[in-house]
Amino acid sequence: MHFSIPETESRSGDSGGSAYVAYNIHVNGVLHCRVRYSQLLGLHEQLRKEYGANVLPAFPPKKLFSLTPAEVEQRREQLEKYMQAVRQDPLLGSSETFNSFLRRAQQADNQETQQVPTEEVSLEVLLSNGQKVLVSVLTSDQTEDVLEAVAAKLDLPDDLIGYFSLFLVREKEDGAFSFVRKLQEFELPYVSVTSLRSQEYKIVLRKSYWDSAYDDDVMENRVGLNLLYAQTVSDIERGWILVTKEQHRQLKSLQEKVSKKEFLRLAQTLRHYGYLRFDACVADFPEKDCPVVVSAGNSELSLQLRLPGQQLREGSFRVTRMRCWRVTSSVPLPSGGTSSPGRGRGEVRLELAFEYLMSKDRLQWVTITSPQAIMMSICLQSMVDELMVKKSGGSIRKMLRRRVGGTLRRSDSQQAVKSPPLLESPDASRESMVKLSSKLSAVSLRGIGSPSTDASASDVHGNFAFEGIGDEDL
Repeated sequence: MHFSIPETESRSGDSGGSAYVAYNIHVNGVLHCRVRYSQLLGLHEQLRKEYGANVLPAFPPKKLFSLTPAEVEQRREQLEKYMQAVRQDPLLGSSETFNSFLRRAQQADNQETQQVPTEEVSLEVLLSNGQKVLVSVLTSDQTEDVLEAVAAKLDLPDDLIGYFSLFLVREKEDGAFSFVRKLQEFELPYVSVTSLRSQEYKIVLRKSYWDSAYDDDVMENRVGLNLLYAQTVSDIERGWILVTKEQHRQLKSLQEKVSKKEFLRLAQTLRHYGYLRFDACVADFPEKDCPVVVSAGNSELSLQLRLPGQQLREGSFRVTRMRCWRVTSSVPLPSGGTSSPGRGRGEVRLELAFEYLMSKDRLQWVTITSPQAIMMSICLQSMVDELMVKKSGGSIRKMLRRRVGGTLRRSDSQQAVKSPPLLESPDASRESMVKLSSKLSAVSLRGIGSPSTDASASDVHGNFAFEGIGDEDL
């Protein structure tokens, strides 16, 4: 998860009081809330009381006098590093103290800026096929509450909720979804989507795991089967799943027979089944400024690219061969080349860089420049988490932490998952994909050396799954 405080803003105090500096906290690239220094100091004091000073990272000290613009910028950077360090600590980042602080801060900021009280509202959640599910929630309900309400509306069993998640997406002009981020447990989904003040942002329900072996658990239930089926049909229609004409004919025949399980069994054998596709972006693989389309799934990142004078090709990067990765952001300076602290900031440029084992003795950095770099990082982390759970003999059922004594709200009026229309004939313009015709190590990649000095250790995500690599993976 990526925390940042990219800017500050001056705000008026309550009842005409003196102005104060507000720190805009972004979670995974999207504004989550605005808080004062005193609120973050209160969080720090509470964490220190519960866990001890030795566990906590350094917190910027109080100042007796008003801060200069340079000091405001310095404090912003220090607070950003503090929040990142706390979140990435397994003990502090998962604590109820930290998560409840983020929930309360989002709710309080929403009430102050949008004047939205805590009340019952209708929230629209979309399924992968575009079907709308309206649920009654409180504006203060967190992600788990909303997920449970959607499950109740669809009559999805309690023990299958952990197989699905809510995602914030942006609906593009052609109706396709661009995935922004997975909604976190400390978020208030109603606030998250309405605070963006744009009709193009939606909340979508989608399966949250990567290993298709877990499909068996979901397919045992009628509602789970229908959700997987609707998602798979939608992914095929979008071109996310790669299908030949013959495979398409077989799928359509199974769809006409309403043989949903058989349809899914065949789909599971197809390239990019269950993958999440991102918008077109740029990478330095296999050459600088190469246009690519990135997909995540099956414990890999797939890059589809077109080399000059060649057909569409694909390169795959296995997460078990990524030693580490990081997300970095940079802000281009305005014309003139200088920028005062907190002012004149341009559009943020995000990059995902990972160090990859190209051959047994050679590591190389690969960089992807994309507004969705943070979402890509989240996908990598969740794939690693899933691999480690499977390696330890655990179950993803336990990956969803449920509140003790929590109850699942069942709606009086449940909603069925509609069957999608029959698949249309495959787009003739959609080209087939071929694997790169040699080992990745044979492709010349631009090496960027070790992580740059401006990236702190907390910015780099170490990959525990990397330790298990063997010669058979090379």
